[in-house]
Amino acid sequence: MADHPVLLHTAIDTRDCRGLAEFYRQLLGVRYREGDEPPTDGPDDADWLVLVDDAGNRVMAIQQKADTTAPTWPSEQVPMQLHQDFAVTSVEELERHRARAEQLGAKVLHDRSQDGEEPLYVIADPAGHPFCLLVR
Repeated sequence: MADHPVLLHTAIDTRDCRGLAEFYRQLLGVRYREGDEPPTDGPDDADWLVLVDDAGNRVMAIQQKADTTAPTWPSEQVPMQLHQDFAVTSVEELERHRARAEQLGAKVLHDRSQDGEEPLYVIADPAGHPFCLLVR
């Protein structure tokens, strides 16, 4: 018996379940849980998708929500509520992954890439959820 609960995954709400799952699948190099892959024929009516790593461990879940509003960070008009931090090993990797995120539909919200102690970007995914990409 475990002493503490174990984090299963982080779930993110969005109006476009498949679109946001594809963004994170490509950005993080993960795959769909078996059975969650995009359909090869017919409509895609996914409302809950799980992304897993190479070992099959859950990384993230994406949930379809019709009535959700993107955070307005840094304004508190619509607060972040949650954000994720993704670490890379160097400034070169930071720039490479920032560019990849933008190519996948993300938007840079804050550039702190010149910070000598902890270079980072605050980036919004295509649904508007902020996350940090930082050198660790």
